[in-house]
Amino acid sequence: MPQRKVILAFMKIAKYLDDTGIAAVGRIDEQTLVPLDLKAKGLQRLSDLLDEPNPSETIRSLPSGTPIPLANVSWLPPIDDQEVWAAGVTYRRSQTARMEESTAAASCYDRVYTADRPELFFKATASRVRGHQQPLRIRSDATWNVPEPEITLILSSQLKIVGYTIGNDMSSRDIEGENPLYLPQAKCYDASAGLGPWLTITDELPQGEDLWVRLAVERQQKTVFEGRTSAAELARGFEDLVSWLGRDNSFPNGAFLMTGTGIVPDSSFTLNVDDVVHISINGVGTLSNSIIQG
Repeated sequence: MPQRKVILAFMKIAKYLDDTGIAAVGRIDEQTLVPLDLKAKGLQRLSDLLDEPNPSETIRSLPSGTPIPLANVSWLPPIDDQEVWAAGVTYRRSQTARMEESTAAASCYDRVYTADRPELFFKATASRVRGHQQPLRIRSDATWNVPEPEITLILSSQLKIVGYTIGNDMSSRDIEGENPLYLPQAKCYDASAGLGPWLTITDELPQGEDLWVRLAVERQQKTVFEGRTSAAELARGFEDLVSWLGRDNSFPNGAFLMTGTGIVPDSSFTLNVDDVVHISINGVGTLSNSIIQG
């Protein structure tokens, strides 16, 4: 008898600019955004909602306003002042790519793939994050730049996984490859991280092949790179990564954790100015960002 597939309940919430230019929070309902009145429940911002004991239940209880067509929404990154962290070398393809870019560090990347302790690094402050339809940057001092599409966990202040979203961990591979100690410069700079287009809140994440990631890079209206992977290719579990992140570390405002990439272009590909990066994850949607430099 074929195994019965579990249908998970999702709720999607976004951050946007209202018609007065103030940041607001809304619920995605098919092709509209429904404004939510956070203050009715004594909440001030999105991160307060994510820190509720049951965010989905709270969302359902909030008074709502007049729906706005998605095409008319001014999107903001779905973040307040949480930190964004990232995990590296969690997919076999990522391990191979890291070893290819740096001969000197190849053994380090090979060992961390199978080690108990994962590679975790600080990715971005909220000011360095961009949302849906906002431009991401490539460094002016780099020549080999790639997007890194990642399943990104939404964490409460207690490091509870309350849902997931799409992350783009932009990376300057030539800088990182020159010396592993340059990793922070290759990863963390202005407009170096994409999140969105919204957050998917769920009590249980899809697993394995049921959680897939797609990447497409568009150049002059033509697709110049595309790839696909799934959570089935991950060498580490989500809860394991979160447990390591929380060791001797506290996150009073919550956090986002990018869980690594399984889609890595080879050395013949680099992002160009005016490229458009599209990342899709099932259960969320598609995050699209144009590319600028300088």
